[in-house]
Amino acid sequence: MDRRKALKNMGLSLGYAVATPTLISIFQSCKTETVLEWTPDFFSKEEGSLITNLVDLILPKTDTPSASEVQVNIFIDRFANEVMEKEQQDFLKMTMKKFVNVTLKSSGKEIVNDLNAQDIEPVLAQALKVTKEEEKNYTKSVADYNISLKEGNSSELDDKTALFGFANSVRGLTIWGYKTSEYVGEEVLAYLPIPGEYKGCGDLEELTGGKAWSL
Repeated sequence: MDRRKALKNMGLSLGYAVATPTLISIFQSCKTETVLEWTPDFFSKEEGSLITNLVDLILPKTDTPSASEVQVNIFIDRFANEVMEKEQQDFLKMTMKKFVNVTLKSSGKEIVNDLNAQDIEPVLAQALKVTKEEEKNYTKSVADYNISLKEGNSSELDDKTALFGFANSVRGLTIWGYKTSEYVGEEVLAYLPIPGEYKGCGDLEELTGGKAWSL
């Protein structure tokens, strides 16, 4: 299935809220900055480069632009900086550090700047290659970890759980940011900025050509 067909039926089933004025301002600000001139707000420059590689591995260029071409990497950085709670920010940073350490070790490289997509892809794929039961266990471990921290106790996540937590979060944010970008909203999904006739029931193929609504 190509990405255009996949995005037709994709909903916001990722556990994030719908757009608010804060999120809308993030989307708009991303459009004013190109990847080449981008200076991350939440991530370091090196971490920003890693995020760019990750989002393009998750959604590479096909018949539609890659994730970084519609500034999804910039969106994730600003979402983390402006919307995430402190606990979520700390969790993202902690799991990213573990992801980087595992990737450096597996690639035989020493610094983040030396990592490329070929180094990152197998670690990302392995982190997301989980069974339903493993996903359930990882999710519970992450929840227990966060509860322990909130109660003031020390806690630690094993590498496999941390890698899944990081990769799964980035994947969810990438798909969400991509789906809500201006290009995808207007060119890939069904887009009608000025609503017309209301039809409460109707065949999706007839109404939108099989596409999900962008608004």
